[in-house]
Formats: sequence, structure tokens, C-alpha cells
Amino acid sequence: MTDISDQYQLTVNIWRGNSDGAYQTFEVPVRDSQTVLDVVTWIQRHLDPDLTYRYACRVGMCGTCAMTVQGKPKWTCRTRIGTVVENNELTLGPLRNLPVIKDLATDMVPFFDKWAEAGAQFVPGDQVPEQMAAVAPDSRARRAADVAIECIGCGVCYAACDTVAWREDYLGPAALNRVWTLVNDERDGDRDGHLRKVAGESGCLSCHSHQSCAELCPKHLNPTASIAGLKRKSFLLALVGRS
Repeated sequence: MTDISDQYQLTVNIWRGNSDGAYQTFEVPVRDSQTVLDVVTWIQRHLDPDLTYRYACRVGMCGTCAMTVQGKPKWTCRTRIGTVVENNELTLGPLRNLPVIKDLATDMVPFFDKWAEAGAQFVPGDQVPEQMAAVAPDSRARRAADVAIECIGCGVCYAACDTVAWREDYLGPAALNRVWTLVNDERDGDRDGHLRKVAGESGCLSCHSHQSCAELCPKHLNPTASIAGLKRKSFLLALVGRS
């Protein structure tokens, strides 16, 4: 066991309770290469077993551990305290723009409901092809989809988005980014239908292009660029009278 008697203490402020809760302060020993998730886990195991939070893979693959770290949404398993701590203090809260269940755990249902509202699922064509569809990897549409397809639905962009905070009905950057991959997939049987679902005020037209989603996406995606593409395609669809 590591001797931590000569190591300094980190002051950690953690949100407790639901949306009407308050911050509670803990003193946590600092260890080498410590992540924010390590800090939260140490508090839960050694100081307060009632602390509620989520995590799964711990290696930056699932996105489950996302929280608000020093005012910004981040994956806590990939965020080392040395990169975010200021004046020996760390403040942690639940993701913004989502209902708080308890402490650092939020209800992700509204986030995923927006995907359903956006029609962000693949639609097969009317005819079942005899062979698997071949999509040229160097095609323009394929390249447009490739840069957006790695989203894992962690909710960081949704929590970072000011438009989501302003408009309860806004579909959000993750759902719109997913729709962008579908309208560029030549195998999808309802690409015009996808565009119609996101062309209204609750969809791509409400994006203010603040780029918060792109700045904070842990996968380094750019939902703002995807949404701009949806705006262009929606405009073209309206021009040809298919909107």
C-alpha cells in the first residue's frame, strides 16, 4: 500500500442531492497520475459510501463517467487532476442540461429521446439487396459520414450546448450529428425523410455555431460541422420542392 502520509491534500467540492442540492467539500490525498474518476472513487470508498456516480470501462471507451469538471463536461476517467486543478481545488457536478437523479448521476433519457425524435436510426430500403451494398470508401458522401460516425453517445456535447439550455425542444448536437451520417449513407432508404425531421426550429436551424460541442467532444468530432451540412442539404431539399 502506498504511503500517503507525506502527500498533500486536494480540496474537492462535489454536488450532492438532486437539482435542489448543494456542494459538499472533501479532503482527498493526491497520488501520482490520479484521474478525476480516481478522486471520486476514493471519496466513495473511504469517506462517503452514499456518493452516487456512474462509470463502467474506466479507459475512455464508454463515456459513462462524464461529469462537469471545473465547469466543463468531461470524461473523468481520461481527465488527470493535474490538467484541471486550480489553487489545489477541484469542483465536480452532474452534467448540465439533464435531470439530476442524485449527486453526480443524471437521467440520460431526455438525451436519447432526442435521438428518437430526430429519426436518428438507419432505414433499410424497400428492396432487400441480393448482395451486401458496396460503399466506396473514397466517395464524397462516405468521407462526410466517416468524420462524424465515431460518436458513442456520452452526452458531453449535449451538456456543453447553450442552445439545449435555451430551448427544451432542441434536438441537440449528438442526435443531429447522427442524422448527418445517415443522410450521407447511400444505403439508407429515407435520406430525405431524415432531413425533413431535423429541418425545423427544433432541429439544425437552431444551432448558433458556438462550437462548444466540437471544443469539448472527447472523440474530437465536430457536430457543428455536421449540423452545418444538414442546413445546406435541407435548403437544397426545399429548393427542389421535396421538403
